[in-house]
Amino acid sequence: AGKALPVTATEVLIRFHRARQPVLDDTTASKQNHYRFRLGPEVLIALSTNVKMPGERLVGEQIELVARHQQPGEMQPYERLLGDALRGDTMLFAREDSVEAAWKAVDPILETNSAVLPYASGTWGPREAAAVGPEGGWHDPVALAKTAPCL
Repeated sequence: AGKALPVTATEVLIRFHRARQPVLDDTTASKQNHYRFRLGPEVLIALSTNVKMPGERLVGEQIELVARHQQPGEMQPYERLLGDALRGDTMLFAREDSVEAAWKAVDPILETNSAVLPYASGTWGPREAAAVGPEGGWHDPVALAKTAPCL
C-alpha cells in the first residue's frame, strides 16, 4: 500500500530517448533528459537536461529547472476540508452511495488474501516490488529541498 516510504509524492516521469551520438563525453551521457510532473502533495513541473559545463572540454552536468506552485498563505493539506466539515459544507465529501460503490469494486481484490511483503520504514518497499513496474523501469521520487517560493 506504500506506507512509510521515504517520500510522499504522486509523480509522472517522462524520459526522452538518448541522442544517437552524444556530444558530451562524460558520465552525464548515461542520464536521460526528462519531464517530471508532481501532482501531490506539492505541485510542480520540472525539466531535466544535460548541459555543457563552462570551459573548453566537452564535459556536461545534469540540471533540473523546476516550476513550483506555491501561493503565499496557501492552505495546508486538509485545512480546507476540515474547515468545510466544521461549517457543514459537504461539497468535497463522498456520498454514502458512492462509497458503497467503491467498496463493491475493492472488496473482491481484498478477498484474494495475497501475501503481505514486509519492508523497513523509510525504504522503497520490498525487493519484490522492483520486479513490478512500467516499461522502462521504476522511478523513485526524491524529496524536494525547501527553498524560497518559485514563480
